[in-house]
Amino acid sequence: MNPMTGSSAAVKLHKTVGVRVGSVQIGGGAPVAVQSMTLTDTADAAATATQCVELTEAGSELVRVTVNTAEAAAAVPEIKRRMLDAGCTAPLIGDFHYNGHLLLTQHPACAAALDKYRINPGNVGTGARRDERFSTICKVAIDHGKPVRIGVNGGSLNQELVVAKMQENTDRSLGRGSEEILNECMVISAVESTALALETGLRKDQIIISCKVSRPRDLIAIYRELARRTDQPLHLGLTEAGMGAKGLVWSASAMGVLLSEGIGDTVRVSLTPKPGGDRREEVYAACELLQALGLRSFSPSVTACPGCGRTTSSTFQELAERTQEYIRERMPDWKARHEGVETLTLAVMGCVVNGPGESKAANIGISLPGTGEAPTCPVYIDGEHVTTLRGTYDELADGFRTLVEDYVETHYPVRSDRS
Repeated sequence: MNPMTGSSAAVKLHKTVGVRVGSVQIGGGAPVAVQSMTLTDTADAAATATQCVELTEAGSELVRVTVNTAEAAAAVPEIKRRMLDAGCTAPLIGDFHYNGHLLLTQHPACAAALDKYRINPGNVGTGARRDERFSTICKVAIDHGKPVRIGVNGGSLNQELVVAKMQENTDRSLGRGSEEILNECMVISAVESTALALETGLRKDQIIISCKVSRPRDLIAIYRELARRTDQPLHLGLTEAGMGAKGLVWSASAMGVLLSEGIGDTVRVSLTPKPGGDRREEVYAACELLQALGLRSFSPSVTACPGCGRTTSSTFQELAERTQEYIRERMPDWKARHEGVETLTLAVMGCVVNGPGESKAANIGISLPGTGEAPTCPVYIDGEHVTTLRGTYDELADGFRTLVEDYVETHYPVRSDRS
């Protein structure tokens, strides 16, 4: 079967070269890393550094910023300084399109401050100029000892390559569909660009590859083929995934398949935020995806029932939401102080049907009363009923939060460097 159709046997345990990006190892058997990208104007160093820190505290292990103007390039060293002053050591990645060869050569401080450069081979020019500009960026990376990501995008694919492949399909009467041809072009662009980077002088342990498209089945087919054709680490993400539930479901449906097959060394969930929305949502989504697959543990998980006619009160929903928010608020401090706290499991249940059972299965679980049930809330710790909470919603929330804090303090050891 043609591997580009996505119907061939799954690739298992894609073995990759290890690439060091700042303090983070990508590929080479390292855990799958979470990446995110800022939404600020990079030229605004203060706002961008603040968002970088926020994304890192939310769980992002690498943060990317667009570098599209001279002002943005000039701001990068200041962004890096502000991050370090805030105690944020996450690698800072520069995203370059069209003029990266100029910005990196004209702003050496920017080139030095960044931990990795992202190059889009479809946006560096055409013909001989494309190879020259691409090689220029690679040479800057060589001079500064930086890795690069060769990031092919479906929306900015090399049109010369596409036209040539379409014409070949017509001339030879191959009968291939446009989707199959475009997917092949994505892989060809990535593989040929990697070869050019190696010819320029980059080492294999300096190159990461991505081929991002916006449809799940295409992403699956493309990355399966990439995993067959290269041992470079792969950055995984469904680009332009969309907003809300659509973006989450489409990203998870594609990336979950690939990650379960051992394909993907670093991930980003590219969600479109609501106007004024929280950029950290894409980080939370990526962490939840990896945690759901059992690949990583980032934060305590909260089990909560979906609700039904037995749970006409909204109390359990409000408590589940408040508990999730509280965990996200406290996690930076917990993680800095305690070892293993990210494995904590909580349950906030809404009635007697599954409430006690799910509560007993969690480290800490509370079973709130459903419609018509006695107004008591048994709490279970590691399977044992330890107390019953009663009172107003605020009293329940405060009491449960106190139990969570006590559990963290008594069950997870203080890190050796904090003792």
